[in-house]
Amino acid sequence: MNIVVTKHGEGQESTALHDELRRALAEVRPAVLIDGNWQAPAAGNSLEVDDPADGSRVATIAAGDEQDIDLAVAAAQRAFQLGPWPRLPASRRAAMLFALADAIEREQAEMALLESMDAGHSLRSIANGDVPLGIRSLRDYAGWATKIAGETPMQPADTTCMDYFLREPIGVAGIITPWNAPFLMVLQKVATALAAGCTVVIKPAELAPLSALRIGQLCLEVGIPAGVVNIVTGTGAVAGQALVDHPDVNVVSFTGSTAVGKRIMAAAAESNLKRVVLELGGKSPVLVFADADLDKAAKAIVGEITFKSGQYCAAGSRVFVQRSVYAALLDRMQAAMDRISIGPGHLATTDMGPMISAAQRMRAQEIIDHSIAAGAVVQRGGHARSGPGYFYEPTLITHATPGMRVSREEIFAPALVVTPFDDAASPHEVAALANDSAYGLSAKIWARDIGTVHCLIRLLQAGQVIVNGGGGEATLPFGGVKQSGFGRENGHVGLSAFTEIKAVRLGY
Repeated sequence: MNIVVTKHGEGQESTALHDELRRALAEVRPAVLIDGNWQAPAAGNSLEVDDPADGSRVATIAAGDEQDIDLAVAAAQRAFQLGPWPRLPASRRAAMLFALADAIEREQAEMALLESMDAGHSLRSIANGDVPLGIRSLRDYAGWATKIAGETPMQPADTTCMDYFLREPIGVAGIITPWNAPFLMVLQKVATALAAGCTVVIKPAELAPLSALRIGQLCLEVGIPAGVVNIVTGTGAVAGQALVDHPDVNVVSFTGSTAVGKRIMAAAAESNLKRVVLELGGKSPVLVFADADLDKAAKAIVGEITFKSGQYCAAGSRVFVQRSVYAALLDRMQAAMDRISIGPGHLATTDMGPMISAAQRMRAQEIIDHSIAAGAVVQRGGHARSGPGYFYEPTLITHATPGMRVSREEIFAPALVVTPFDDAASPHEVAALANDSAYGLSAKIWARDIGTVHCLIRLLQAGQVIVNGGGGEATLPFGGVKQSGFGRENGHVGLSAFTEIKAVRLGY
């Protein structure tokens, strides 16, 4: 297993590096990472990985199954119980996370291009977003590794007893990552688990597994002990299900669809009552008021729905606009979409790449067509782009009713549903529009009136609320309510899912 290209010179064109990387990937032999070794999958099966920009084969990967998951979990359990990992001080775990961050930073040009090729997103969005965020996550959690602590309640001065509780690593963690941000999701979840002292088995999305495999290589290079990080590629139905069902996996962290999240939750209960962290779907509302900066709002709304071709769970996809500025915002959003440059992700000029697969694009088209037949109006786009690859036109939809599929289902495409609300509507009435969804991952507000903003923050049913585009650089807890899942990622809150509490009552 060796996804490595010749060291390239500073300023090498992305197209030249892209071609070199394609050649290297074509020579990769299918393998899984178990107990520090790359080995052929037990059953010898494989899967093809396609470039969503043209549908061509990029690489052949291992299609791991129950046997490979068993071996990987056994290796992770040995590393957790008997290997050097449980005896390492937290400062050494931190040092390894720092070393991994440094290694990825050195290879960031190659890593960004690999991710762009694998998931289809624009090189600019990955180089400026996913890669630095992933590196930051490693360094953030390296800092947290030495700060995991229990508590000791105050005791009477003359007592000979003591009560306290410990936080201990939960054990083997199953990490199941999505195809829309594979690099970032692997790093965020693995960094959290390793900082807490857990070992991991990663099952990356079969549609975009290549960055996970490259991360596995770098884990070995920086000296993370054998068995601490294991990677089994394969389908969700086989390898993913085996990981969720496994009785020696103590926690599963999953990012993906609500339907799959429900199945994971049921399987976790049926197996060993393993803990789950579920970051699931979204149908995030955007509320735009007449006093908002419409130019800034339009640019941000369109930028968010197109930067991963709409395949972003927290993207604002339902836009509710105060009626007096409805037409003005619609015009601005259409103009912003007209300026989007669509093309293969690895090109420096590309703003929006392809969708991940033909099947995903067909699903989005079916939802949009169904709603058009019911009376929705497409103001722009609404169809696939002709030619090779899985490209879809940025789309604006109006006159959609709350019961239509475009209003209720996660389209996961670059499509916005835009609806006016009355100028005299109260914050409670506007919040009711936003909350009319099974999901509750994120919500966005564009308004200058601070009273309106504070009132809506309280009323909106969402795991996060972003006002006027947000600001700062704090790593805040991320996750949803309702059918957007439960549990939180990031920061010390994210660590809690990978630890158990042990209460101690010490007598004398």
